[in-house]
Amino acid sequence: MILSKKLLKYKSIRHCFLGMEGGKSKGIYKSLNCGRGSSDTKVNVTKNLKIACRKIGSTHKKLILLHQVHSNKFFYVNRRKYKTKLVGDALITNKKNIVLGILTADCAPIIIYDPKLKIISAIHAGWKGAYKEIIKKVVNFLIKSGSDTKDLVAAIGPCIAQKNYEIKSDFKLKFLKQNTVNRTFFKKIKKKTYFSLNKYVYYQLKSLGLKKIDLIDKDTYNPKNNFFSARRAIHNNQNDYGRNISLIMIK
Repeated sequence: MILSKKLLKYKSIRHCFLGMEGGKSKGIYKSLNCGRGSSDTKVNVTKNLKIACRKIGSTHKKLILLHQVHSNKFFYVNRRKYKTKLVGDALITNKKNIVLGILTADCAPIIIYDPKLKIISAIHAGWKGAYKEIIKKVVNFLIKSGSDTKDLVAAIGPCIAQKNYEIKSDFKLKFLKQNTVNRTFFKKIKKKTYFSLNKYVYYQLKSLGLKKIDLIDKDTYNPKNNFFSARRAIHNNQNDYGRNISLIMIK
């Protein structure tokens, strides 16, 4: 379990970034696979979600998850149950005891807290969602709700490191067309180009005016760090992979 040093000092919330360890799943999903969208058994995933929620002193009945689609769509939630799936990539609430959860397997999980307004957000930011400015949409919503960016505290959780994120030339061109500043997030090594997702996400938060940002620099691709990784699974010729979960809740 990884905690943000910047968020830890706020006693009115609980949060965590969780990896592979401490769950009930077997095989390629060993052991804390929280991905309902994976081919793991529903029984094991449910058990793992219960374990994850206990880490922050809650229950999985209070957990809200999304059907994540690499979009820029977010939801403000004010109750624990919804009749239909929430299809999008970020959640926001100011209600106590609602657990916001984000699933990742190389993408960047981001959690944001406004200690003055007592409002929280959890964001799933892969390159597509970040490129589509999901972070900007969430922060702008918080601003419209009364937040001041100087009060917002953000933590970027473990995601794939640049050295393991090789991309193709059309990927880079797409980003350069959006903004030439994006050039700084690419590195060329031996004729191969690599992308820094966490620095790109960090830059977006800074550009929006956030001053308090905790970048947890843990590489999900490196097996020694004990996180699920989609890219590592592909490189190992596995047909599926587990999902890490990141949680935040107002007590």
